[in-house]
Amino acid sequence: MATLSVAETAETAETAETAGTAGAAPAALPRMTSRQRLVLVLLLGSQFMISVDFSILNVALPAIGRGLHMATVDLQWVTTAMMLPSAGFALLFGRLGDLLGRRRMLIVGMALLAAGSLVGGIAQEPAVLLAARVVQGLAAAAATPAALALLTASMPEGPLRDRALGLNGTVLGSGFVVGALCGGLLTDLLSWRWAFFVNIPVAAVILAAVPALVAESRGARVRLDLPGAATVTTGLLALVFGVTSAAQYGWGSPWTLVALGAAVVLLAAFWLIELRSAAPLAPVRVLARRTVKYGNLGGLVTFAMESGVCFLLTLYLQKVLGQNPMETGLTFCGLGGMCIVGGMVAPRLIGRFGNRAVLAGGLALQAVSTAALALTGSHGGTGALLVLLAASTAGGFGHVSAIVGYMVTATSGLPAAEQGLATGLASMTQQVGVTVGIPVLSAVATAAGAGASGLHTALLVDAAVVLAGSAAVAVGLGRGRRAPVSAA
Repeated sequence: MATLSVAETAETAETAETAGTAGAAPAALPRMTSRQRLVLVLLLGSQFMISVDFSILNVALPAIGRGLHMATVDLQWVTTAMMLPSAGFALLFGRLGDLLGRRRMLIVGMALLAAGSLVGGIAQEPAVLLAARVVQGLAAAAATPAALALLTASMPEGPLRDRALGLNGTVLGSGFVVGALCGGLLTDLLSWRWAFFVNIPVAAVILAAVPALVAESRGARVRLDLPGAATVTTGLLALVFGVTSAAQYGWGSPWTLVALGAAVVLLAAFWLIELRSAAPLAPVRVLARRTVKYGNLGGLVTFAMESGVCFLLTLYLQKVLGQNPMETGLTFCGLGGMCIVGGMVAPRLIGRFGNRAVLAGGLALQAVSTAALALTGSHGGTGALLVLLAASTAGGFGHVSAIVGYMVTATSGLPAAEQGLATGLASMTQQVGVTVGIPVLSAVATAAGAGASGLHTALLVDAAVVLAGSAAVAVGLGRGRRAPVSAA
């Protein structure tokens, strides 16, 4: 009788997780209970508010500069002050959720979000505002992996969880767009301070409801890997600081080179520590798992490049087409609407074609749509605006399909004790991607020349990177497939 070794069995199981139920007829999605719906609304509400916060102040930066007398060159730190801790601490806080309780970490995150938003809204000095944004970043690092881990823990693996992750993808994809729209509206109609204040009532509702509706969830109690936590957190902080400072000082500046060099050394040290640690923060066997590795690669590419596209299009709309902040936000409504559609459709596509096909296919559609944006004219006009609307709308569907595909791929097949780690990795991927995409593409656009020529070059580079990511995911997740082994 033919038998499979333990390694072959694990590989076959991982391949099945990657493929999903490709080729099978889609089964009817099971129905959620009333309690599951309430839990889902709460968890997605926390994710949505944090996603919105990453972009809600972008169009308000000039008004903030005038109100707090901040120099234009310093305004980027309003965004960076949140992104640094959100990316640097996501993995650590995700693991702490495993050890201390994910519901507890979500509550801590929402409390920090409310406190940071209140302080930011009443800030009268730039230093106070930046400190408030740091607190909001810590809130994102605590709440995002905790909410995602609670979501996966509350839904059984399969169609029901895929549906929940599809809605989560909708929240992540549309939150950035809604943030830009709301930021423009609030700034024009009220004040930039309301971009902070709007978080407080939502956070209060979540804080009141979570203890009553969401069950506590945690993994095995093990000793925290302090050397691993220190090196990965400082390494990620150095990486994000290095990339974002490059937008201000240039890629060859000492600040940038020292930060990026330190990031390489620290992250290499983290890997070596994890290989030798008795209780690693992120076990290498999990990091090396194909679904975790290539799922997060796809997530990094889609978040980094789509955030860069939104930034480049904002410049095009305001500097070439002459739109004001409110008009710019409204132009992104097509992209936001298609994000919602993509979040609803992607789980069914996964049931039909499998995780690998949806992740790679979503990236490919995002790449083609981004390349089409390079057809926008140098002087604007109706034709350029129509191309922009059509291409960005199609790209939104591909982007959210890729988000759902990467979330399902990167969190499937892992035991409950490691869901915090898996969701921490996925959250870290999201935060790092959103952070690094904009400065990288800005540097490409600047190097390629002023005006539309630089924009078009950056868009084509963006499309090439996403297409390469699609190919890498398709090949990486497709490796190791085995023919069925029949008993002799």
